[in-house]
Amino acid sequence: MEDNHRKKKNAAEPGVTRRHFLTGTGLGAVGLATGVPAVEGDTKTDSAVVIEAGQTVPVTLQINGVRKRLLVEPRWSLAYVLREQLVMTGTKLGCDRGECGACTVLVDDVPRYSCMTLTLEAEDSKITTLEGLLDGEELGDVQRAFAEKDAFQCGYCTPGQVMAVEGLLRSNPDPSIEEIRTGVSGNLCRCGTYPNIFKAAHLAADMKRGRGGGS
Repeated sequence: MEDNHRKKKNAAEPGVTRRHFLTGTGLGAVGLATGVPAVEGDTKTDSAVVIEAGQTVPVTLQINGVRKRLLVEPRWSLAYVLREQLVMTGTKLGCDRGECGACTVLVDDVPRYSCMTLTLEAEDSKITTLEGLLDGEELGDVQRAFAEKDAFQCGYCTPGQVMAVEGLLRSNPDPSIEEIRTGVSGNLCRCGTYPNIFKAAHLAADMKRGRGGGS
């Protein structure tokens, strides 16, 4: 009798069942697929916005102080649009999955991996690329510092390294060596030129202060 009573009590207690688990995960999948939060028991589907594969939507980007209007697929990354649609090839693609930092650009002065940033996310933000650091035909302070301190070998990671240092100096004009290490920690250099990169960051900080903080 006691065993039967225990079994009935356990059966009546709330818990996670296979049915509830599958129902919950199914609703979550609906929310991810449509971009609309799924609510259990909600049978309305006409509020979901479905964009066909290959369909484009308008977007306005502010890149290096210039507004650009273009049509993009919602799945396109900022790196893809910069390189393939706008032919701004200063931004490099390395791993294309947010690990190496070669594609780093500034979004509202903050370093971001452009391969992991959807173009639509960057609308209404200020985007700065490597090309935006130039002063006409003259290199910007960080670019010159990298050249003077020989802070590269193969050079493939250099655009991302430069943008990471630029972003650091915009938020911290006089960083310590530890702050510089942290600031470029998301950017990998397979050639191992980190000591010279750190020296270049220090020199660039001095240059910017000497110019009153200009790029």
